[in-house]
Amino acid sequence: MRLEPAGAEALLLVLAEQPDAGLPLRIAALAERLRRELGPLLVDLVPGWTTLLLHYDLLRTDHRQLARCLLPLLEDWYAGPPSSGVGRLHEIPIWYAGEDLAEVARACALSEAEVIALHSGTEYRVGAIGFAPGFAYLGELDARLALPRRASPRTRVPAGSLAIAERQTAIYPQASPGGWHLLGHCPRRLFDARAEPPCPLAVGDRVRFFAIDETAFRAEGGVL
Repeated sequence: MRLEPAGAEALLLVLAEQPDAGLPLRIAALAERLRRELGPLLVDLVPGWTTLLLHYDLLRTDHRQLARCLLPLLEDWYAGPPSSGVGRLHEIPIWYAGEDLAEVARACALSEAEVIALHSGTEYRVGAIGFAPGFAYLGELDARLALPRRASPRTRVPAGSLAIAERQTAIYPQASPGGWHLLGHCPRRLFDARAEPPCPLAVGDRVRFFAIDETAFRAEGGVL
């Protein structure tokens, strides 16, 4: 466990060297406790797979004072039992007709049906949210589907695109550039700035995908 300054107004807590299945829930619980006990000092908390980034109010504290406040809380967290929660389960429909589905199948020496079965047959954990508002990093992808990012990123990936890279999968909540392999399309909106919360997925939540056809995709309001 390490505390590292991250610019003039942020402190990075490195809580583990490698992610594990229970760590996102424990980090989410730590973030909630820090909000309760250090709330006036903090501007924002950003969980990662193995880290928690704290943005603090420089008019109220600095990284040395904040570190002194954090140490007993972190020692308590580190010595505590594993999280007993399981996280909320989200079941998300996917029309597996992505632009890269055939290419992924060839690269993995699988049929397209096998790619779909492996991807939809795994329960994923939300480990971090970032890159773009509502972009949830989900892991771990089945090792048989693990591929590096595309050599040539796309300048525009449509909103709702389901993609994979390395051992992670995600849905692009807005149209944006991206270098992941596109497997399918999600008809649901996964970020809405007017909603509360704006993103239905939270760190520690669980996600399962299920396959639908084009008719069901369009019936749910899906647009390409």
